[in-house]
Amino acid sequence: VQLVESGGGSVQDGNSLTLSCEVSGRAFDSLVMGWFRQVRGSEREFVAAIDWSGANVYYADSVKGRFTVIRDNTKSTLYLQMNSLKPEDTAVYYCAADKDYTMGLTLNDFDFWGQGTQVTVSS
Repeated sequence: VQLVESGGGSVQDGNSLTLSCEVSGRAFDSLVMGWFRQVRGSEREFVAAIDWSGANVYYADSVKGRFTVIRDNTKSTLYLQMNSLKPEDTAVYYCAADKDYTMGLTLNDFDFWGQGTQVTVSS
């Protein structure tokens, strides 16, 4: 399974960005998908997850109300809409896929990872 993220960049505090993750190599609608982020020197942390149908979504408290995770199964693509960005959102963002149907929200629940895309928010 290959995951390719795009859409990262540098923005000012309060602005928005949308990340994309294109998936190939496996039926996209068989995968639970997630977003994680990592600041250098820190552990990778959970941001959001979405089940295969898109009906169930979960967010970290730090992004709830600002970020939205969406999937388009017709395009095998996962999105993360990030609004009201803050400097503390600065990190490398990773797309992840879980081949099990049961929802998991930890690093160990996800089997496949993208290469990451940098998001930098300046004040």
